[in-house]
Amino acid sequence: MTDNKKTNTDDGLPSDDELDALQAEIDKVKADAMDAAKEAIAKEAGELPAENDDKAEIERLKAELATLKDQALRAMADAENVKKRAEREVLASKTYGIEKFAQDVLSVSDNLARALLTIDDAARDSLGDNAKNLLEGLELTEKNLMLVLARHGVVAVPGKGSKFDPNVHQAIANIPSDEDKGYVAAVMQTGFKLGERTLRAAMVAVSTGPVKS
Repeated sequence: MTDNKKTNTDDGLPSDDELDALQAEIDKVKADAMDAAKEAIAKEAGELPAENDDKAEIERLKAELATLKDQALRAMADAENVKKRAEREVLASKTYGIEKFAQDVLSVSDNLARALLTIDDAARDSLGDNAKNLLEGLELTEKNLMLVLARHGVVAVPGKGSKFDPNVHQAIANIPSDEDKGYVAAVMQTGFKLGERTLRAAMVAVSTGPVKS
């Protein structure tokens, strides 16, 4: 039969077996004290039983046991708190450890996106086959880069049509638009989040509402 009781500790506190042994000692002392008291009463009927010292010892051992149990419970609670805190720190390290690297990659993504924006439909149609293949390769690279970032927890924040959120949006203008007042009317630079943190706020224009005729 497997003994699930804690038999040793590394923190100087008593194990469950040691606490049980102390309780057994208390019970034995108490029984011996009662026997001694009965014997003393039988021998010397006119005298008080000599069990006062034994009772004091029992109370002392009880108090010691209660103290040790309290220390053990506190140590177990502290150990559990340390474990949970360590788990949270490990998770945060895994999630946010790439923060600086992700910021650097975003600057590369921005340059790639700006380069692609310089080519409009008219310019695309005038390109030769080799140039079109190169352009398609760049567009595919941009999409793949976004997928890789998303796989590591870096995702774009809501853009046009979303309600302005100062936690993820940076307003650089207020303009009339078809969007409701207080909603994002245009995005000048895409924002990103890493986990629950804002990696980079989106630069946006906020709608003041439709133009009144």
